[in-house]
Amino acid sequence: MLDKPRSLLGALCATLAGAALTACAYFPAAAEHDAAPTEAVVVAANPHAAEAGAEIIRRGGGAVDAAVAILATLTLVEPQSSGVGGGGFLLHYDAAAEALDAYDGRETAPAAATPDLFLDGEGRPLPRLDAIASGRSIGAPSVIAMLKLAHDEHGALPWATLFEPAIRLAEEGFDVSPRMHRVLSAVAQFGRLQRDPAARAYLFLPNGDPLPIGHRLRNPLYAETLRAIAAQGPAALQRGPIAEAIVAQAQADPLPGGLTLADLQNVRPRRLDATCGRFRLYRVCSMPPPSSGGVAVIETLAIYERARPYPAGAAVIDDWAAYLWASRLAYADRDFYIGDDLYVPVPTAGLVNPRYHDARARLVDLASAPREPLAPGDPAAIVGGASLLDRWWRADDGEAPGTTHFVVMDLNGDVVSMTATVESAFGAQRMAGGFFLNNQLTDFSFAPAQDGRPFANAVAPGKRPRSSMAPVIMLEQDGDFHAAIGSPGGGAIISYVSRTIIASEDWGLSLQEAVDLPHLISASGEIRMETGFPQTIAEGLAARGWRFRPAAAEDSGLHGFRVTPGGGLETAVDPRREGAVARVPRPAPRPPAG
Repeated sequence: MLDKPRSLLGALCATLAGAALTACAYFPAAAEHDAAPTEAVVVAANPHAAEAGAEIIRRGGGAVDAAVAILATLTLVEPQSSGVGGGGFLLHYDAAAEALDAYDGRETAPAAATPDLFLDGEGRPLPRLDAIASGRSIGAPSVIAMLKLAHDEHGALPWATLFEPAIRLAEEGFDVSPRMHRVLSAVAQFGRLQRDPAARAYLFLPNGDPLPIGHRLRNPLYAETLRAIAAQGPAALQRGPIAEAIVAQAQADPLPGGLTLADLQNVRPRRLDATCGRFRLYRVCSMPPPSSGGVAVIETLAIYERARPYPAGAAVIDDWAAYLWASRLAYADRDFYIGDDLYVPVPTAGLVNPRYHDARARLVDLASAPREPLAPGDPAAIVGGASLLDRWWRADDGEAPGTTHFVVMDLNGDVVSMTATVESAFGAQRMAGGFFLNNQLTDFSFAPAQDGRPFANAVAPGKRPRSSMAPVIMLEQDGDFHAAIGSPGGGAIISYVSRTIIASEDWGLSLQEAVDLPHLISASGEIRMETGFPQTIAEGLAARGWRFRPAAAEDSGLHGFRVTPGGGLETAVDPRREGAVARVPRPAPRPPAG
């Protein structure tokens, strides 16, 4: 990163005295950065994946190169969460140019998809578990095509070399981790995963028990798939034997889907402008639609900031009340407006407009909880344009938390923040080519309309389902990198990410302390309260009318890093999963010859 002057506000804070310093303490001056980082850093959901990314960087690769290796490895060691059979979103920060790119690798519905895809013969929504483990749920895998697009634009090493760590691990084997065993055991109770012969042979003992912790697992078929991807790129998943296996699985009983080879060949990842807003001193950037996560995180942070111009910390009830209100308002807008922007009009610019945030924040009453469900706002009434309030119904479509997030900073200071998924645990619970296929289409609204009014997230041919994924990169006012964060967790991703940013930037916590903090999920209705949440805060909020539903540990997987005031990089790994940090020191300069 380039040396830059301290921000204007930071300089003013340094010269103010007395009471003014109290306000400045909430918003510390921007860190002054060296010309380049002293080390590269990878934070991922599994130690094997973090090491794969680090290996690529040691070999001269950049952040995007490392991301390819990480995703290929996570497909193997964390198959319940993500993989080459799914999709994802990637943010890339170019340190030299101080530029952000957003890459959309969301799966698409088949051309044969119809609005009643998830309705039974009586016109009723299918049971969700039946829909998940069905051919109808499988969208065209897009994450490899997205990574190839990002690599074409930002890669440093040859594409084929990036798969070598995962190929080696697939052939040599790895030990089944406690989390993989735990998720496998939970899914196996429903009996659907075992219906797929490939999954049964791969993940279960001959007696039918799930593989135990520590079982040495090899996947030579996946190694062959990776060799094909290394040689052919995305085409390996679009034509030929692997593509044919994907289509065969999607068209198999029960509830066969309509995915075809033509659908696979029509995958078109997109490079987009990141959606950005402001929080305190920082520019907060994430994904635009079809992800709702970026818009909702930005809106949550903006409303919270207006409700708490001078935050007091995690031990203060007003700060939590402001966060709950901001979350509730942002989710109301997200559920109503966001869908695939290629199919429906999405008022993204209005939803991230500061004047709209001013209007939404005026609804906040820290002394009491909302007395009824909050309605979506109308950005058009504030910033102009056509109102969409009478066009849609609000729909909370209940995304599953089978997802992963990782972050990379390379030795040039370039950064990747990427969230990837197969949707539910083990996706559609069907394998092809040694990997699991996604059930991403269950992120659509199951019913196409209500009382004659459609849902923005209804099924349509070629359409991308709405997502909550929110890979975030935060920048300082001068364009320097500040932080990267993200999480799996389905619809709760928005809460996980926004609360972590608030806690780390406003409440004086380290990034790791912010990640460790117990969650409150305030989408609608009762608040989901994670085990360990402070009882005194919960009681204070309850006295103001907030209603709680206690929950066990949440399934977040927050991984990130942040520049410290001294110019170093602090990392955070979510203890709720099995994440790890890998660091690559900058090589010492070679002494001059002679």
